[in-house]
Amino acid sequence: MVFRKPPDGGWGWVIVVVSFFTQFLCYGSPLAVGVLYLEWLDAFGEGKGKTAWVGSLANGIGLLASPVCSICVSSFGARPVAIFSGFMVAGGLMMSSFAPNIYFLYVSYGIVVGLGCGLLYTATVTITCQYFDKHRGLALGLISTGSSVGLFIYAALQRELIELYGLDGCLLIVGALSLNILACGSLMRPLQSSSSPPPEKMGVEKVPDQYFVYHEKEKTVEENISILEKGYIDEKCVNNVPDCKQDSILNKNVLSSININEKDTYKKKVVEQTNFCKQLAKRKWQLYLTYWKETMVLFKNKVFSALFVAILLFDIGGFPPSLLMEDVARSANISEDDYYMPLISIIGIMTTVGKLILGILADFKWVNTLYLYVTTLLMTGVALFAIPFAKSYLTLAMLSGILGFLTGNWSIFPYVTTKTVGIEKLTHAYGILMFFAGLGNSLGPPIVGWFYDWTQEYDTAFYFSGFCVLLGGFLLLLAALPCWNACTSQSSKLPPNTYSYKVASNA
Repeated sequence: MVFRKPPDGGWGWVIVVVSFFTQFLCYGSPLAVGVLYLEWLDAFGEGKGKTAWVGSLANGIGLLASPVCSICVSSFGARPVAIFSGFMVAGGLMMSSFAPNIYFLYVSYGIVVGLGCGLLYTATVTITCQYFDKHRGLALGLISTGSSVGLFIYAALQRELIELYGLDGCLLIVGALSLNILACGSLMRPLQSSSSPPPEKMGVEKVPDQYFVYHEKEKTVEENISILEKGYIDEKCVNNVPDCKQDSILNKNVLSSININEKDTYKKKVVEQTNFCKQLAKRKWQLYLTYWKETMVLFKNKVFSALFVAILLFDIGGFPPSLLMEDVARSANISEDDYYMPLISIIGIMTTVGKLILGILADFKWVNTLYLYVTTLLMTGVALFAIPFAKSYLTLAMLSGILGFLTGNWSIFPYVTTKTVGIEKLTHAYGILMFFAGLGNSLGPPIVGWFYDWTQEYDTAFYFSGFCVLLGGFLLLLAALPCWNACTSQSSKLPPNTYSYKVASNA
């Protein structure tokens, strides 16, 4: 499909608005799942580690399945995928209201809702990039704030709905709100030129012409022979019965000779098609080999390897607060009368602020984006170490705001990836990193919950989380230091697009 030049405006701003609301509606409940987490603990009586799997799956499965999501959007388009995913998110939320046990929630809320969110994220980002070129950064920044605003609003909304209608009623209402994704998806008009051929014709043209020529020829020969044979025999049998048997025998001899020629032609075509299939399989195998070779080249870049470890450890340690902070407050015996705002709402609004401010800082030429990202990791680790010492709502609210702001480093992560591997390898590298980010999102909350089930307090769990984030930050800092680059460059030549201090300083 041939796309027109991105208009950088016009209907593109409608795409930005509907993409913002799409991410708002689909990610609002999964990101604010900490409110539901408390209710599930009381409803099912399972351990904190087992219950935490529900929220971690909902937030991690979309990243884990990002390659599948990309294939779906590329094959079917953003609008059909968005509409289908809207049904998935709404249906998963509504099914969760009838969950008889925690295992049912793993499927209905964790997998169905999580996969729907992953598909919607890919669809919104893809169609936004199609409509914008010069203002692509601004457009992507605007739609990415939809999830953070959703976290801020849904945290308070779900708490209020639970008080009024109970947990089941809350999930039904939130699921019904998600049906608005269908209206947003219907407005995602694809950007394609009117002169492009229809998909059916393009699909047919991809198949080798020789196959269709032979297929039609074979069919025509068989049909014509059968018609001529039948008409000739019928006519002779009516006019002259004795000649009927003789002509029938003669006709069979003619047909046998024709069939011999057709069999030879058929064998030739079978050999041609077999060779074609072998060449196609060989070409596919070469593509797979090339993919793995490029992957190995990426991991030879020590900064990329450190970045892969850092994003994995960051999501293992940095994601649990957004899910478990409400339970941390309840474990600290903080009265609900002291609550001025849900802690998850504070995380959500400060994440929005962090994305904007850190994104603006990354545009300054004097700011090293890699060191800026490392700084956010180190500060996140320190804040996680401070959570066990917070025993009041005010201190927990301050730490929630700090952690939310630092979590906004997602907005500069693409900058860091681009400067690390180069723009030509960005898609490949970013897909790998997002897979491990999803793995960290899925493992982080259950690990923290298991620590609580083991020690009956959150202190050890958050010490472990802080250690993971600090370890990832220090490894990335060590890999990016100029002195380390100088030492390694003397022994071996660095691969292309390696992140060095000189390149980074111009980020």
